[in-house]
Amino acid sequence: MAVVSLAAQIIDKVISILSFAILIRAVISFFPDLRSNKYAQILYDVTEPLLKPFRRIQIGGSSMSVDFSPLFAILVLWLIQSFCVRPFF
Repeated sequence: MAVVSLAAQIIDKVISILSFAILIRAVISFFPDLRSNKYAQILYDVTEPLLKPFRRIQIGGSSMSVDFSPLFAILVLWLIQSFCVRPFF
């Protein structure tokens, strides 16, 4: 049982780090000059596979389209963390 608890704790931390990375990426997107930074590129490379499935969901008309994929991705990560990982603690 200790192995399961340790694995759950590691997965919990990874999900927390990914959520934080998505949040940082969302903030960086407001500053175009920061996107060319090599660390920002690493952040984009890590978070893009998580955000890509949610890009198909668009709210609003074609004239004003807001990307809610970071919000949806963080919400799904939080749900996984709350209902699938934390019960093993």
